[in-house]
Amino acid sequence: MSAEVPLADDERQRLVDQYAQIAALAGGLAHEIRNPLSTISLNLELLVEDIAQGDSPRDRRMLRKLQTVQRECGHLETILEDFLRFIRVGEIDLERTDLNEQVRQFVDFYQTEASAADVEISPHLGTDLPPVMLDLTLFRQALFNLSRNALQAMPKGGLLELQTCVRDGWLELSLIDNGSGMNEETVKNIFKKVFFSTKPGGTGLGLPTVRRIVESHGGRISVDSAPGRGTRFTIAIPPAPDSSVP
Repeated sequence: MSAEVPLADDERQRLVDQYAQIAALAGGLAHEIRNPLSTISLNLELLVEDIAQGDSPRDRRMLRKLQTVQRECGHLETILEDFLRFIRVGEIDLERTDLNEQVRQFVDFYQTEASAADVEISPHLGTDLPPVMLDLTLFRQALFNLSRNALQAMPKGGLLELQTCVRDGWLELSLIDNGSGMNEETVKNIFKKVFFSTKPGGTGLGLPTVRRIVESHGGRISVDSAPGRGTRFTIAIPPAPDSSVP
């Protein structure tokens, strides 16, 4: 049985600096790609408007081809946006807050989208939770990614539960769906492999981004799932300094 050797402070700082340089380079490259892509998308939109006015067989064939290119451009834009979120996770702005209140606000925000997918959101929030330190924007993004993942697993509707509690000195937030579930191979890869996705058109960046967000808060995330019995994601976050933990 092996144990991980902790990194020395100077080695850790070297890796942090190295990551910052790579992230800056990748972010700049993504922006450089997005600018011409936006121009291409705009011109495609104008071409589609022109071709749509014709009714000949040739016009209809051209319209279908242009719409295919439009969809692929949209897919590329989605990948770029997800990638930019992924590399920006290291930039966090923490503030002391109430975890339950953040969950309530998210439920209010996400209720419309869930209802449109015939999914019921059921919050079960613990009492007397100590405050936590969160980057509110990033934490909401993590909740959005996990909830979107749950909705995709319940194409015919279902139930999404959000539970909070204190366990072993940590605040826990669980998102539980009764969807299709995941097999062992998928569970093993969803957080580890960037661009790994089982969904058509998926970028594979959503759940690795969630993991980075949680770990940037000093937390951890786990998943319990099996085909046919749904999925439970559990986020564990340390309490804010100087807070009283039940």
